[in-house]
Amino acid sequence: MRKLTYFVGMSLDGYIAGPNHDISAFDLSPEFLAWLAAEYPETLPAHVWPHFGIAPGTAPVHFDTLVMGRNTYEPGQLIGIDSPYPHMTTQYIVSTTLGSIDAPGVELVDGDPVALVQRLKKEEGKDIWLAGGGQLAAALLGEIDELIIKSYPVVLGAGTKALSGTYDPKQFTLTDRKNFANGTQVSWFTRARR
Repeated sequence: MRKLTYFVGMSLDGYIAGPNHDISAFDLSPEFLAWLAAEYPETLPAHVWPHFGIAPGTAPVHFDTLVMGRNTYEPGQLIGIDSPYPHMTTQYIVSTTLGSIDAPGVELVDGDPVALVQRLKKEEGKDIWLAGGGQLAAALLGEIDELIIKSYPVVLGAGTKALSGTYDPKQFTLTDRKNFANGTQVSWFTRARR
């Protein structure tokens, strides 16, 4: 069965963005970006691939399906990018307020995201990438099988939380960690099963 992985960058205090969706405080070092482009190229929007030397047509390594909320999707849409990850089989945008999306490979979901993920997990393919945001991640917490947290060495103090929902503890087990010279860490966690 496919896994749902919340692959997300955040500050030390758990914010995936500052106020107004600002991510400029995150120090994305050249070392980290080179690693990201080599190991998780499908998590970079296609319009930045030329900057990282990623060839068009590069197949996804880990994920071939993407689920994201409106606030994660809209910044690209505002600059004219309606399909930021065309290399994915399907990009599912979960929103009850977005209206419509007219882009190949992009599907608007205005219903239950849990039912969507449960259906996707039963289908063939690579794993499913939950790209954000915090409200959607909280709604899907019971379906998240793996967390890959890119932790940047900064405290924001306010903004969009990585998980903004109700108190509902879920245990995860650290399986690996990679450190970068600037203090960025990538940590892999799997859901602890009882």
